[in-house]
Amino acid sequence: MIFSILPDFLIEYPSQWIIPLSSWIEDATDIIIERGDLLWSLMASVLRFTLGEANAILSILPWSFMIVIFVIIGTLIGGRSLGIGTGLGLLLIAALGMWDLAMITLALVLVAAFLSIVIGIPLGILMSRYESLNQIIRPVLDLMQTLPSFVYLIPVVMIFSIGRIPALLATFIYSVPPTIRLTNLGIRQVPEDVLEAGLSLGSSRLQLLTKIQLPLALPTIMAGVNQTVMMALAMVVIASMIGAGGLGVEVLRGVGQLDVGRGFVGGICIVILAIIIDRLTQEAVTPPE
Repeated sequence: MIFSILPDFLIEYPSQWIIPLSSWIEDATDIIIERGDLLWSLMASVLRFTLGEANAILSILPWSFMIVIFVIIGTLIGGRSLGIGTGLGLLLIAALGMWDLAMITLALVLVAAFLSIVIGIPLGILMSRYESLNQIIRPVLDLMQTLPSFVYLIPVVMIFSIGRIPALLATFIYSVPPTIRLTNLGIRQVPEDVLEAGLSLGSSRLQLLTKIQLPLALPTIMAGVNQTVMMALAMVVIASMIGAGGLGVEVLRGVGQLDVGRGFVGGICIVILAIIIDRLTQEAVTPPE
């Protein structure tokens, strides 16, 4: 063979040259878990309370009352057709016997979206102001958006074990990048002449941000929030593997037991929720005429 004249290390990669990245990550994770025990406990308590309250509100209210609330919200945001469509979609979920599970899923998605907004928008604003921070965080966001979704389950399960809190965190980590990216992009796309006009009128940096940049960037920011919610819903089935509960469990059991009907019904309800939330967030910055 022609390759026989080559040195051995060019034919078979030497084992001593393999980078022990797996061991490094495991060691770093052990250190993070040990030294951050108090922080993780505090975080888990706050998230458990927030998720529990959201769940309680959505579960305590009768299904008919919830549908009326969503119909009113849809009508105010997008007009009569959106309100009626929202009501019919939720009514179909109730008719399929998935209302309670849908409310568990909705609570998880809403809390994950809330965390994404609270953390993602300020971070996007900072990235738009400081280019050095932008250069540091952009590769991290690239990594977060390209890693397989199952990978997010590993660190949160190691830190928080199995349950709804690690499921919530995995959903948040998976879905937050669009909010950060599009907040950064929206603020950067504000025309310079508009900013100069604001400065010439004596506006401070805070006034420029709150009265000019954020209002003009709002459609782009809302597009990021919309994508975050869609990604959170896409993570629902995977997060159910570590205790998220809700509609994802029905899909997972349908796959595991080869129960096509059960999995299909759970999937249909997830799609209905996705469509409703998608339309509401899309119309949030474009009120009906």
